[in-house]
Amino acid sequence: MTPSAQELFLKQTGIRVPVICGPMYPCSNPELVAAVSEAGGIGIVQPISLTYVHGHEYREGLRLIRRLTSKPIGFNALIEASSKMYFERMVKWIDIALEEGVRFFITSLGNPKWVCERVHAVGGVVYHDVTERKWAQKGIDGGVDGLIAVNNRAGGHAGSKSPADLFDELRSFGVPLVSAGGVGEPHEFVDDLALGYAAVQLGTRFIASTECKAGDAYKKAIIDADESDITLTERLTGVPVAVINNDYIRGLGTKAGPLARWMLKGHKTKHWMRTIYALNSVWRLKRSLTKSNGAGEYWQAGKSVAGIHEVKPAGEIVRDFEAAWRAAAAVTSH
Repeated sequence: MTPSAQELFLKQTGIRVPVICGPMYPCSNPELVAAVSEAGGIGIVQPISLTYVHGHEYREGLRLIRRLTSKPIGFNALIEASSKMYFERMVKWIDIALEEGVRFFITSLGNPKWVCERVHAVGGVVYHDVTERKWAQKGIDGGVDGLIAVNNRAGGHAGSKSPADLFDELRSFGVPLVSAGGVGEPHEFVDDLALGYAAVQLGTRFIASTECKAGDAYKKAIIDADESDITLTERLTGVPVAVINNDYIRGLGTKAGPLARWMLKGHKTKHWMRTIYALNSVWRLKRSLTKSNGAGEYWQAGKSVAGIHEVKPAGEIVRDFEAAWRAAAAVTSH
């Protein structure tokens, strides 16, 4: 009998619960990654968060997570070749992750072919972040094993399609699909799995966890926000980013200025504009971990904020989702 997409995903990752703690800058600290994996899901290492934000030497940071849990963890590779130095660093990071036993990789941006070749050579699997079919096709052509379907309810760089529409658009590729965006409550998790998704990736829900080292102001903003408080702004990275619409965002605005738009259109100038955006974004996001009042900060978050009402241990979140999933499966089997 051919395994279902969900069964295949669980076998590929070696986990018990089809929950991914998505890679988040700056929120993916080792304790959060480990807690999700230990509870039966899988936490994903975001290397810039691990090293630059939380101050760990890269290999030692991976080993710290290993001391906290022996369960599988994953790695996020942002593979856009924006600079030679960054690309060489990412190659080194991936090779070290493989040496340290990581076998599940999520690629974002760029062509994942070279990552697939490295990871498949040692029996690992690669999933690729996509927001629409054309990017999914490039990932499939590159050899990925599955797709992370980023929908219009996600935080950060969200997609433009609903979870249902995106599933229908991608299902013909015949690989496991992971829903990413808009899930903060167990019943939403069950609903996405009922659409046919093999698993669900959570971000915002895990920021509001005790293990996440995001500042109290960030967590409170998530708890206090409703779906209508999530807005898109181009003023952070040059492309729309889903954030909580606070005083800083209202002052900043949502549309890129004329100079930025001109630079982003140019083949040579767009790299410089993106670098300017990135430096400002990295600095502000890192500060959001330590500032207690949240003044002058912005917070990436998805529409799942509507169902997040308290800070809870990450393991408890996973267990709540697992219980809802198993209860729904029991009803279906009868």
